[in-house]
Amino acid sequence: MPKNLNNRQPFRHEVLIIGGGAAGLSLALRLAPHASVAVIAKGPENAGSTYHAQGGISAVLRDEDSFESHIQDTLNAGGGLCDEQAVRFTVEHGPETIRWLAELGVPFTADKHKDGSKHYHLTREGGHSHRRVIHAADATGKALETTLINHARHEKNIELLEDHIAVDLITGSKLGLKHNRCIGAYVLNKSRGHVETFQARFVVLATGGANKVYLYTTNPDGSTGDGIAMGWRAGCRVANMEFMQFHPTCLFHPSAKSFLISEALRGEGGKLKLPNGRRFMDRFDKHAELAPRDIVARAIDHEMKRLGADCMYLDISHKPAAFITSHFPTIYAKCRELGIDITKQPIPVVPAAHYTCGGIMTDLNGCTDVDHLYAIGETAFTGLHGANRMASNSLLECLVFAQSASDHIKSQLADDYEWDEIRPWDESRVTNSDEEVVVSHNWNELRHFMWDYVGIVRTDKRLQRAKRRIDLLLSEIDDYYGNFRITNDLIELRNLAVVADLIIRCAMQRKESRGLHYTLDYPQTDDTKPAENTILKPSK
Repeated sequence: MPKNLNNRQPFRHEVLIIGGGAAGLSLALRLAPHASVAVIAKGPENAGSTYHAQGGISAVLRDEDSFESHIQDTLNAGGGLCDEQAVRFTVEHGPETIRWLAELGVPFTADKHKDGSKHYHLTREGGHSHRRVIHAADATGKALETTLINHARHEKNIELLEDHIAVDLITGSKLGLKHNRCIGAYVLNKSRGHVETFQARFVVLATGGANKVYLYTTNPDGSTGDGIAMGWRAGCRVANMEFMQFHPTCLFHPSAKSFLISEALRGEGGKLKLPNGRRFMDRFDKHAELAPRDIVARAIDHEMKRLGADCMYLDISHKPAAFITSHFPTIYAKCRELGIDITKQPIPVVPAAHYTCGGIMTDLNGCTDVDHLYAIGETAFTGLHGANRMASNSLLECLVFAQSASDHIKSQLADDYEWDEIRPWDESRVTNSDEEVVVSHNWNELRHFMWDYVGIVRTDKRLQRAKRRIDLLLSEIDDYYGNFRITNDLIELRNLAVVADLIIRCAMQRKESRGLHYTLDYPQTDDTKPAENTILKPSK
């Protein structure tokens, strides 16, 4: 913990990383030999999206595979909006990233061959033309996060601060300075209940996505778009927020909160079925169960609405029981706990918000529009995913861009730097709220109308309704934020509302269906002109 407990004085580090998942921790480890680093996380190590990732990390690791194949698969999945330079950059750095993780001790699953040799087991997921997804059984994220955080805890230059949530970034323009670089952040220490000032030469947003903006999501509760909202308020451009990926298969059970059924299960032969046991995916795409996620999610959504069904079913019970329990031990155990034996029964599934393809615009070094401010991982828009993220490219992006951001930051550490004076957080004109119900009510209303109006299938009328509601909520939240002491829930609600507005505005601008954005008013992709990203720029 920081040594100075007087919150009037800022904590100073060379690098402040906001977010403790794969992106933030891998960046911290790469920087640790060269700089003092603070990593702030909203909760414990198992609270973020990385820990809950099941599938794996895509990378070219076999001779029969190739960079060109991985690049082409990614471009195909991206609906014409991928930045080919970003795709190539990410793919070509994949193998060295996996080697780095293996050296750290990430326990990737291996197959033992007849000659006694061991090779990594690779699975195949939707959109991939080869087996190239390296994994640790069906709990890759847990293995990755645990390994990274164990190393980080033993690095003397890294301070890990759990139960801290960033309130807002501090920039020169906000303080009336001549420059507008990012110089730190105000951070709520949840255990002590007050806001502390963190000052840094470089600040990195690595807070993950914004999928909690929807009523149903595979993500943990902390996926509230904090980094995207803070970056937007600091003056960063945001792109392609209309492309919210809905994972096709979230476990449907009243006692199962946000439990994902990995795409790897379909990659190993799992079949999607109607309540009567018949398959249906071959009617929607030639790749059937291995079609890109947007197609599979819309197909499930269509069949549920057509039949008035609560869910569809994913069946892998035709595979040997030993195969199922060895390859999918986490899924098997969770379903068994709920009375579902996946070696004998199909799994009830529904689509749920899963991944934010848009975000804060960056270059290949993770640099944003604000000097000394970086964004990496799901928070960032690098151009890799385009209109639809291909399975298991997300963890790869986190790790590759953490490395490039680290290299860029290290190249500047020797430069002269003058620390600015920062005013401490001022709570002299606010009071404790006696109406916490306002926060919970607005939180529920927001997630309900986003699910109803800005979900898997959209229309102009639905988007207009959503825009009217978000404008009113933004006004109410801003008034509440200005008059009462902040809490974790209020910070997250404020950020979710900003992100919801960005999603709605981007969706209203796109007059076509492309990738993850599907609208009944414009059901076709507009091929009359080159595909363009939806870019929003903050007003000054």
